[in-house]
Amino acid sequence: MLSIVIPIHNEEPSILRLYDRLTAVLEPLRRAYEILFVDDASTDRSFELLTNLVETDGHLKVIRLRRNFGQSAALSAGFHEAKGDVVIAMDGDLQHAPEDIPALLAKIDEGYDIASGWRKERVDNPLTRKIPSRIANWLMAKASGIDLRDFGTTFKAYRAEVLKDVNLYGELHRFIPALASFYGARVAEVPIHNTARAAGDSHYGIGRTFRVMFDILTIKFLLKYFTRPMHFFGLLGLAGTGLGSLIMVWLAFHKLMGHELIIVEHGPLMIAGGLLLLGGLMMFSTGLIGEMMMRTYFESQGRRIYAVREIVTRKQRGVAGGARG
Repeated sequence: MLSIVIPIHNEEPSILRLYDRLTAVLEPLRRAYEILFVDDASTDRSFELLTNLVETDGHLKVIRLRRNFGQSAALSAGFHEAKGDVVIAMDGDLQHAPEDIPALLAKIDEGYDIASGWRKERVDNPLTRKIPSRIANWLMAKASGIDLRDFGTTFKAYRAEVLKDVNLYGELHRFIPALASFYGARVAEVPIHNTARAAGDSHYGIGRTFRVMFDILTIKFLLKYFTRPMHFFGLLGLAGTGLGSLIMVWLAFHKLMGHELIIVEHGPLMIAGGLLLLGGLMMFSTGLIGEMMMRTYFESQGRRIYAVREIVTRKQRGVAGGARG
């Protein structure tokens, strides 16, 4: 079964056209499918249009959130309700062409766990979207270790079991391939069409690019130090404590050598040494707390730090005709 998850927010002008194009693409595939629209508290007639469509098509399901939680939360709600073996996420503003769905499915059929769309020819404003996006994508690729050229697009196909290992918070939906790669997911990139919005204004601006930088730091930490936070905080703590201790020992040596006014001669250095020493101890403490929280997270939820792709055993052969006497 195939599930199409579409988060929307005030997309009234695009809904009917998107539905018609989706149906025209999905019907010829001759496979069971469902379309899940997640209404992220729209203030226009989007929900009314969707409820009317549900009455005429049993493939549709509409999920209405109580307030505007954001795209990651809307996608998470759709993923949770999806019943398909393959889940495709896409935007509801017609910037993603439903006609590209077969290309994404073809990569999944080849054995990949995630087929990620790549807007090879972008139609966005070069100054406010294209250039910042290229910089952000380059940083994301370096931070995550996933060689993708377009992290920002929502248009992706996933095997359902991959999404079970991924929890979305904040605006981390663009990092699903990187988060899934933590558990060994295989990712492929598929060129897709990028068209201008059919109507309305984009919900994204250059300010969003700056918020992405914080997500990059978050994903770098999660991928590298999630199961061993002490390796990150301990290193910083060791550096701070070591340097602060050296400064304080050097100052103490000078004091013992007869320099009575250390605070006057080396006051700023003494303060720096004390701050480094205390900061290092705080980093060590943070690392220890992180280790305990990580263990609590995995053990309390029964989660594992690994994911099994498949288990192969030797098949047992039965004896035809029953046992021999």
